[in-house]
Amino acid sequence: MMRCVIVDDEQLARDVLEMYVTNNHDLQLVGICKNAREALNIIENQVVDVMFLDIQMPDVSGMNLVKSMKNPPLVVFTTAYEDYALEGYEVSAIDYLLKPFSPERFDKAVEKVKTIIGLQHNASNDDEDYMFVRADYQDVKIKFSEIQYVEGLKDYVKIVLSEKKIITLMNIKGILEKLPDDRFVRVHKSYIVALDKIQSAKGRSLVIGDKEMPIGLTFRDDFKKRFNNL
Repeated sequence: MMRCVIVDDEQLARDVLEMYVTNNHDLQLVGICKNAREALNIIENQVVDVMFLDIQMPDVSGMNLVKSMKNPPLVVFTTAYEDYALEGYEVSAIDYLLKPFSPERFDKAVEKVKTIIGLQHNASNDDEDYMFVRADYQDVKIKFSEIQYVEGLKDYVKIVLSEKKIITLMNIKGILEKLPDDRFVRVHKSYIVALDKIQSAKGRSLVIGDKEMPIGLTFRDDFKKRFNNL
């Protein structure tokens, strides 16, 4: 499923988009935001594949939000103003939905996003079962199946494997983007865990081996959905 965020300053527009997203089986809603600041907070802490983004918003417009991001997710603009269409495509928007739009038109936009993500997936060789990280002045190959959890340490991350630990210069969002989404989940601003390595989870914490980790409030709902579907 494609993980998406809704960003719109109007409650009615957010409600309509939430309904459309809920009815589309290719989408998983990970956040509903009423401004750019809220959207950035989610995107910096979670993997987001696509934003359904309004353009005319107070403080920071949707267009400026996209331009301010180094690696933005895919963007589908949703707006009442057709004047921005050309500028929207200049920032590589996948589609431009003019309000009010039908669920059928929304689904067509989702199909475009799905096609782009499929092409990116094939190009990046996501079928490989490993990744490389830089550690001890060399590139180290790490099999995904050996990773138990990842702990963020400011500008570094500690990758805990079955038999050893590896520390590499990377932030936790960067390492999350390297890991397969169907096998790993972020549970806290400082922790990513392998779903198949979780031994128990209750309330606000989970256990892997002899390590107990907190489940942050921001990530709790997403974790529960992923964990309960195992």
